[in-house]
Amino acid sequence: MKNKKTGIYYDKNRKKYVVSYNIKNKETGQEKRTRKSFDTEEAANQFYEELQYKKGDSIFIKNNGIPLNELMKFLVERKYKMKLLAEQQYGKNMKIIDRIEKESIGKKDISEITADEIQDYFNSLTHYSNSYMQKYIMQFSKAFSYAHDKGYIRINPMTDVYKPQSVKKDKVIRAMELEEQQALTNYLKSKTIIEEPYKNAFLIQMYAGLRIGEVLALQVKDIDLKNNQIHINKTLTRDAEERVIMGNSTKTFSGMRDVPIQGIILEELKAQLEIGKNNFDGQLFIASNGKYADPRSVNNILKRILIQNCDIKDITTHSLRHTFGTRCIESGMTPVVVQRLMGHKDISITLNTYTSILNRFKNSELQKLNSYYLENSIDNNNNELEDR
Repeated sequence: MKNKKTGIYYDKNRKKYVVSYNIKNKETGQEKRTRKSFDTEEAANQFYEELQYKKGDSIFIKNNGIPLNELMKFLVERKYKMKLLAEQQYGKNMKIIDRIEKESIGKKDISEITADEIQDYFNSLTHYSNSYMQKYIMQFSKAFSYAHDKGYIRINPMTDVYKPQSVKKDKVIRAMELEEQQALTNYLKSKTIIEEPYKNAFLIQMYAGLRIGEVLALQVKDIDLKNNQIHINKTLTRDAEERVIMGNSTKTFSGMRDVPIQGIILEELKAQLEIGKNNFDGQLFIASNGKYADPRSVNNILKRILIQNCDIKDITTHSLRHTFGTRCIESGMTPVVVQRLMGHKDISITLNTYTSILNRFKNSELQKLNSYYLENSIDNNNNELEDR
């Protein structure tokens, strides 16, 4: 018999459990009765329970269900409206979702998507880099976690899904060797700002460790010659349409920092300040069209300089920042100080980034410990222990 309270009944002829419920016609706005069959009573009850949670959701009301792509868009838009997502990140997320919804899985109702379907889709992404693939996986993780927390689904299929390995090798950003750094420094210092408009942007990166967006966002007021510091408090970014704009802050909160001005770039900075006084908003660096400089274009200019004048390849503007961090570690600077100078959010980022360099100095650092033991007569039994 039909269970009027739950909308679940057993069909003896078909030997199926049936859930009977109303859905709204998108065109007429009128509700109509529909049914869905299940092999077990447990599955029918699970579907009906999820249905009760979902029916109060605006996405469900609009679509007579909760399509994966619509839930993904809702979560990204909500985060953007709460100002928890920058405009550039909003645009990138929406582009990822646009690609997902073009696939067969993209517009399916979340309650009908299985772990195997998700795994098959992830396996189809292995031609992307690991980092880019992770952006797709993140959209799925957030959508299904939200649906599970809200009771829209009883079981989160993502718990049985694994991230496959990309067929592409992870891109390695290398630091410049000392000889390469010297060659680039000599070339830049030999040129005027007219000849190489971004010469000082590259020098600031190499000798202060700024991100290229941070350098190109610098204004005259950010250069503090009295206290010999560069105040870093913002960065160039992109809006949802990929146009270069000035951000309200740095990439992360930790990016808000003051960095000492090295003597090697002091005179170059003074010359750049004179140029900046005549630029809009006192920008130290602008494009030839008088607008904000495009970090991608500046990166291409650096590559051209390196290949044509220094015979150096595989170096980007980010490599210049990495070069500064590498020199800091090589000079014996403690990782926590490097973290502050680089504006890393967490010390683990610093340690992971410069692991190979830190390992290079492991033996010499251990020798300091051995010397300490000797000075304090702690190794009296050293020979005896070795004999054992």
